[in-house]
Amino acid sequence: MLEPPSEKPVTIEDNVFVGGNAVVLEGVKIGKGSVVAAGAVVLEDVPSGLVVAGVPAKVKGRVEDVSQKEKISIVKSLRKK
Repeated sequence: MLEPPSEKPVTIEDNVFVGGNAVVLEGVKIGKGSVVAAGAVVLEDVPSGLVVAGVPAKVKGRVEDVSQKEKISIVKSLRKK
């Protein structure tokens, strides 16, 4: 059975990361640069620059203002382990 389309669209702003199997309920807005952890269930809006996780999703921290070069360096160092 197909569900009807949402009456309230989800809004995901720029530079947002949504992890696998995360659920974002209808009408929720994910602010610019935020991170939604894998498996999180987001019931309400997430302001810009925050990290949320859990069921229901709760704020776990802030996304630090890190340059793209620094992000790449961090990812490369993690892959070496």
